[in-house]
Amino acid sequence: MLTLLTDYTLQNVMLGAALIGVISGVLGAFAVLRRQSLLGDTLSHAALPGVCLGFMVAGAREMTSIMAGALVTGVIAALLMLALVRHTRLKVDAGLAAMLSLGFALGVVLLTWIQRQGGAAQAGLDSFLFGQAAATTRADLYPMLVLVVLALVAVGLLWKPLKLMTFDPTFAAVAGLPVHWLDRILTGMIALAVVTGLQMVGVVLMTAMVIAPGAAARQWCGGLRGMVLLSGAFGAFAGVSGGLISALAPGLSTGPVVVLVATAIALVSLLIAPHRGLLPQWWRRRHRRSHTSTDRILLTLYELAREHGNWRYRVEQGAVDAFYGMLTEPQLTDLHARGLVVPAHHMPDEGPHWQLTDAGVEHAAECARRRSRQRGRLE
Repeated sequence: MLTLLTDYTLQNVMLGAALIGVISGVLGAFAVLRRQSLLGDTLSHAALPGVCLGFMVAGAREMTSIMAGALVTGVIAALLMLALVRHTRLKVDAGLAAMLSLGFALGVVLLTWIQRQGGAAQAGLDSFLFGQAAATTRADLYPMLVLVVLALVAVGLLWKPLKLMTFDPTFAAVAGLPVHWLDRILTGMIALAVVTGLQMVGVVLMTAMVIAPGAAARQWCGGLRGMVLLSGAFGAFAGVSGGLISALAPGLSTGPVVVLVATAIALVSLLIAPHRGLLPQWWRRRHRRSHTSTDRILLTLYELAREHGNWRYRVEQGAVDAFYGMLTEPQLTDLHARGLVVPAHHMPDEGPHWQLTDAGVEHAAECARRRSRQRGRLE
């Protein structure tokens, strides 16, 4: 393992993947919160024409020129999308889809035209579709590092305006913030993240790197600061882990492995995160169901009947379910078996209803008196 870590190529791959993970995670958190998950996909596909144009200008596979071209076309596509949404009746998703298909089609046409020109200069240019991490050199890392630093500095300087615009754009506009310009700046920074990852992850897979770390961090954090930091950490971990796994298993492409690791982090977070995870939510519902006694539900029906001045008041089962946040049919069925409640025929379109029996009223009254005495002793 130590020998592997000293490998020059692997060092470049891990450093590059870590940079991509950090910038994608930090900026992707904003995209997730603003429900613009398709934005990363659109910008990555729209960057392909810029890759081709940068190659045509430089006349060689020169990373600075290629990344500059990708950034320009990505930003242009984002601005066109914003203009379409603002000045037409198109929704955001329609505008994103239009720019995605247009940018990718133009990129494929330019890529095909370049490859038909012949010569060795264009060799490996199509690797930007799916990424080719092994081709990353130390010189390629410098423009990536510059883009990452610029994006992080911009996020730090614009933290409060971006935070307000993310959660309440209407209030931000009323407060006098230039919301439209902030939207353009944030979109441009996400384009920076996409461009940074083109070499290693590729056009097709880069969208997962923008969304997966942010989606994972959202499950663990309730605040923006913690979510952004954790999303960046998840992205960096996915990059480094993906690079190591691809090195330990020869033949595996680094970009797809990095994306798979990021996706696995998101899936695990969706399952086990304490507050939002599916398994903890299921456990809380099961715990609440098991600890919700039939007597508590009987008391609820009793209080409703007393409030309405009618001990035969028919209570809708859906209302009881909504009050307890669970299905109460098992408890109501048990009460029915004990002769304390009976089904009532009332407004069938609204679902089943239940009403107290005489025995149910007496039992509920005794439970209410017992609970009142217990509260009195506690006080």
